[in-house]
Amino acid sequence: MNCLICQAKALTPSIDFQALITLKSNPSYLCLTCKNTFIKIGADHCPRCYKSGEKEICQDCQEWERKGIIINHQAIFKYNGSMQQFFSRYKFMGDYQLHQVFKSYFKFKKEFTIVPIPLSPERYQVRGFNQVAAFMEKLPLQHLLTKKESQPQSSLTREERLTHTNPFQIKENSSIPEKIIVVDDIYTTGATLVHACKTLKEAGCNTVKTFSLCR
Repeated sequence: MNCLICQAKALTPSIDFQALITLKSNPSYLCLTCKNTFIKIGADHCPRCYKSGEKEICQDCQEWERKGIIINHQAIFKYNGSMQQFFSRYKFMGDYQLHQVFKSYFKFKKEFTIVPIPLSPERYQVRGFNQVAAFMEKLPLQHLLTKKESQPQSSLTREERLTHTNPFQIKENSSIPEKIIVVDDIYTTGATLVHACKTLKEAGCNTVKTFSLCR
């Protein structure tokens, strides 16, 4: 198999404990060189939003708290240059096969219902797939949220993101579970996930946590 990033050949399948039992190996989608360019968030991070390099609650989360919002988020990777290039190809150039690269990192406790951040119908029509849901194609997802068309988050400034109106609504005739984890691809200001959590809590959900691949 070739690396999905650089097309280098001769990838070696990875083997974990389960693979030893089942005699099945896990396919590798990256060569070692490309894999090493994606950096995981280390031990020093904000305990609320996982912002790297922080040892205490970061300024962003303190600002949210002043607005009455306590962030309860987890992330795995830093949003560095390699991640920017990855998402540029994956989201904006439509390289759908790249969803395989990080899908193994999307694992959640069974008691939580998994709700991906949706695209607006207009955005979905342009892209052709929901990049968040694609990472979790084998998981039992609940599409409880709908999103109104708005200017893409990637084109907004930080200030514009923070003052953006809530674009989410509960999908018609949805049954709201007690525990939900809302999943997005990238956590930047937190505004998207804050809006999603607010919508779900107002609909009756007791516990809402959030997760993103990158922070």
